[in-house]
Amino acid sequence: MCAAKEPILVIMAAGMGSRYGGNKQLDPITEQGDIIMDFSLYDAWKAGFKRVCFIIKKDFEEVFKAHIKAGAGKVMETYYAFQDINDIPECFEVPEGRTKPWGTGHAVLAARDIIDAPFAVINADDYYGRIAFELCYDFLCNKADASHNCMVGFQVENTLSENGGVSRGICHGTEGNTGLLTDIEEHLDVKRNKDGEHAGIITGHNSAGVVHLIEDGTPVSMNLWGFSQEFMDKVKAGFATQLSNIIEENPLKGEYYLPHPISEQLRTGEASYEILTSGDKWFGVTYKEDKPAVVAKFAELKASGFYPIDLF
Repeated sequence: MCAAKEPILVIMAAGMGSRYGGNKQLDPITEQGDIIMDFSLYDAWKAGFKRVCFIIKKDFEEVFKAHIKAGAGKVMETYYAFQDINDIPECFEVPEGRTKPWGTGHAVLAARDIIDAPFAVINADDYYGRIAFELCYDFLCNKADASHNCMVGFQVENTLSENGGVSRGICHGTEGNTGLLTDIEEHLDVKRNKDGEHAGIITGHNSAGVVHLIEDGTPVSMNLWGFSQEFMDKVKAGFATQLSNIIEENPLKGEYYLPHPISEQLRTGEASYEILTSGDKWFGVTYKEDKPAVVAKFAELKASGFYPIDLF
């Protein structure tokens, strides 16, 4: 039973998988035509989420809505918002030649007229596991307020690809790597080394190019957040500020990422973020070569009865 207004699950599905080479959000990974997002929807529904808002592009609205109507739309109340490059404050203009979307913070902002309750945010193309949604739903129902939000962290070793390095936000907390979040440091090329000096060890490098050894068990952010309704005001204000910087410094490619307003809240102490830790294994299709293993894993999960053959 939810003590607060029923939370909304927000799914960022407007992006394209550049390294994967196509629209991986709509790429089937089971014989029944399921996509990775369908398993997140099923897990979220089982955890208690009854409402979901999809952030999509207008150009694949019809096929996307048809897919949802045949699946999760049968059991969840659905809303749609569109990430549009022209959706910027009136005092700004889209720079000439700009085609790139404005980033994940801007994607979430697209749902501002729909959000009327605490909300969770996830990526469409990541598998998070059921525990993550149970933790987040419980938090949003019972603990979220204007000054207290959450994130679900995953153990770094459970988030790697066998086919190359990945980008991960390394989380630091008040109680070692748990408790309340103090900061997230983005690392690139995170991988477990197969040979060389660091064979068997996970490494990654930060934005300055400094290589760090990353211990197993270190929590990383996979973009699963839980926010109070008031956080949307912070996203809106932050976008106007960041957009000025983007247009001045990197008008064609600069982006407003969701961690920007989060980091600002952490810096000022305006809000705290509780780290909720899931032991589930993440998986997704970062590279084309990841797909066979993902297909096999979902087939195994269905065959074992963990998921029904027909999700909805």
